[in-house]
Amino acid sequence: MFESIRRSRLQREGLSCGKTRRKHQEGDVFDEMRTHPAGTVAVYLLFFIGVALLMRLGTQVEDGLPAVTWLHALYAAAIGFAMVVHERVVLRQEIRDNAVLLLVMGTIFTHLALIVLMLDFSSGQSWGKTLKAVVLPHAFGPVVLSVILGRRIGLFGAVYATLLGVLVCISVSAPTYMATSALLGFTGVLLTKQVRRRNRLFMAGLYVGLAAMVFSLLLHEAAGVIMEEKLGRMVGLPLLVGIVTGMAVGGLLPVLESVFGVTTDVSWLELGDLNHPLMRRLSIEAPGTYHHSLVVANLSEAAAETIGASASMCRVCSYFHDIGKLSKPEYFIENMDPSGNPHEDLTPRMSALVIIAHVKDGVDLAIKHNLNSRIIDVIEQHHGNSLVWYFYRQALDQKAEVERQVKQAKAKEDDIPQVSEDTFRYPGPRPQFKESAIISLADAVESASRTLEKPNATRIETMINEIVQGRMGDGQLDECDLTIAELARIKASFAKTLLSMMHGRIKYQKAVESKPAPVQVEAKPHLAGDDEPAAGSANIVEASFSGTQPEGPKKPRGGRKSPPASAA
Repeated sequence: MFESIRRSRLQREGLSCGKTRRKHQEGDVFDEMRTHPAGTVAVYLLFFIGVALLMRLGTQVEDGLPAVTWLHALYAAAIGFAMVVHERVVLRQEIRDNAVLLLVMGTIFTHLALIVLMLDFSSGQSWGKTLKAVVLPHAFGPVVLSVILGRRIGLFGAVYATLLGVLVCISVSAPTYMATSALLGFTGVLLTKQVRRRNRLFMAGLYVGLAAMVFSLLLHEAAGVIMEEKLGRMVGLPLLVGIVTGMAVGGLLPVLESVFGVTTDVSWLELGDLNHPLMRRLSIEAPGTYHHSLVVANLSEAAAETIGASASMCRVCSYFHDIGKLSKPEYFIENMDPSGNPHEDLTPRMSALVIIAHVKDGVDLAIKHNLNSRIIDVIEQHHGNSLVWYFYRQALDQKAEVERQVKQAKAKEDDIPQVSEDTFRYPGPRPQFKESAIISLADAVESASRTLEKPNATRIETMINEIVQGRMGDGQLDECDLTIAELARIKASFAKTLLSMMHGRIKYQKAVESKPAPVQVEAKPHLAGDDEPAAGSANIVEASFSGTQPEGPKKPRGGRKSPPASAA
């Protein structure tokens, strides 16, 4: 309430336009829930209670099955302990908060619940025990986790869904269940690397079904019961279950992404539509920024692929990372009118504020257009809290000049401006994840590459090394989990991509037609004894186009020399 009163007063006095920027922030309580240890304990507790319930239900799918004993509980506790240790030690970076942990545990629980439901359904059918083990949807949980969170977590789900499934499905032979579940679960994970189209999920389900079909035949043959089961069931049911599993995963993905706030490669490609209203505005109102964003997308995507980060996320986030420049496009060098520089009419501090404001303006536009939360994170983080060095240096020079005039009694001490480094820094935060750091570096590298004269491999590599070392020295990469080895691969990728973009061209002069040479006719001597007259033959000299030899590589056009390029 007090904030609204203050804004109203400033608006009446003409000191405010009355508008406020949208801010990308979540409630403190929600943030606390995502990372608090109590939330982690609650997720695990709910999961193991659910597993215990499924173990009890698994004993009721058929008559005569043994009840759950303390021995089964001990087995489940041992597997649960291994599961927790595995997650906390090996997958700490992938399962970064309680929301992701809930997604993983919820998927494994849903997988086991589907297994129990399928067993209950098959108990009323005249199927053999071997067929019952093969027609279960063993690939469901691993495929879901692999597509949404990556293959490492997909393998985690396949392993523990298999181990816990043995305790839940006591009506099925343990060796048969473990072999079938491991084979089909791992096959599903293998087939879901970089799924960028939904039809890939259908194909993955088809191949899982084919693997289940072949394994079904082999199991029945090895068990000596191949003649007791109908061939159509042995091959048709496993294939059908695999296909249905792939289709079900494809249908569930949008729901899971919306509920848990995650984005798959499939959705990233859908978000990367250059016909988005913001991208269309950028191409019309700020064409220089639009082209810059496309180049940054190419740089960051190639670099992400070299270290195993999300290349699709890097490309899409790069498209939108500078949309805040739409507020004042003419103040940024790539969109500036060559006839004039608007920064000449501003003080260094005001120029820095205009440059820095594009981050907050970008967040405001992204929230207004309901862009993905990861895109908003990249907009906030791609400059970190770095210094707008050019205008800061300009402010220091002006201060030194006024101090010199004071010593010469040409100015007063009150005229000396106060220059604070904090005023010339972006608000941050620093990059918090690999993709954000890659885009931050690609943004700086692309801008600096415009100033290179006669670019070659050595100059490009030197420029990239200076930028990366400068960011590391300023602490901009301290809060993301990039390693030194990954940075080396990123730098090599930047150099390779830039070198291919900035290659030279051979200069060809315009072809000029020369004057045709005269036609020369040589008389052929008359052969002795010939009755026919001597025949003449003409050697016609063809006209040619005169031209010079190709010159050396064409000198590239001078890059952007105006300092605000690096500042932006």
